[in-house]
Amino acid sequence: MTISLSDAGKRFNRDWIYRHLTYHFESGNAYAITGPNGSGKSTLLQALSGSMLLNEGSISYSIIGDRWPENANKPGNEQLSSENIYTRVSICAPYLEVIEEMTLNEFLQFHQGFKPFLPAIDTKSVISIIGLEKAEHKQIRYYSSGMKQRVKLAQCILSDTDIVLLDEPCTNLDAAGISLYHSLIDTYCKNRLVVVSSNDEVEYRFCKEKININDYKRL
Repeated sequence: MTISLSDAGKRFNRDWIYRHLTYHFESGNAYAITGPNGSGKSTLLQALSGSMLLNEGSISYSIIGDRWPENANKPGNEQLSSENIYTRVSICAPYLEVIEEMTLNEFLQFHQGFKPFLPAIDTKSVISIIGLEKAEHKQIRYYSSGMKQRVKLAQCILSDTDIVLLDEPCTNLDAAGISLYHSLIDTYCKNRLVVVSSNDEVEYRFCKEKININDYKRL
């Protein structure tokens, strides 16, 4: 899977958040979007997810050597539309909430109806991986902020998607939670396209490529 931005720009009213951004993202690599608070990191991440339209330039998605069974007999390079890319993307972000009236077990079953988990992973194994076995039948509204963040990371990273987008992924996590986050990345993201939006190096230390959003503020 690849994402290609060509002369991309996004603005709100008359203010350009970023402009003239040309970049190529591909599976098997991890990328960091860096910059100070309010600089537009999350805005760029939402554009990559297909949930926010650009004001100028273009974004394209291509499948190369696709791992999904239904595409096994298709040519090696297939274009996907922005409208359909959501099936290939999972995202974890502070502005996305879990359903707090559900128990963890109920929420994961519900989530799986939209985004199946990776092969050989089911609801029980997800709960075990994130260490919340004792709280699986408790409503999520009674979870601590750190427990909720573990749930968000699980539903993102353990979903069977090609693209994993992470916005400030260690928000509210203690040392054990941060260790879990890096373990999830190491174990489940090797062959996927990972993009981390953050200004904290702890969250993106595994990323080999970095994009400073401030480099694309020029008018």
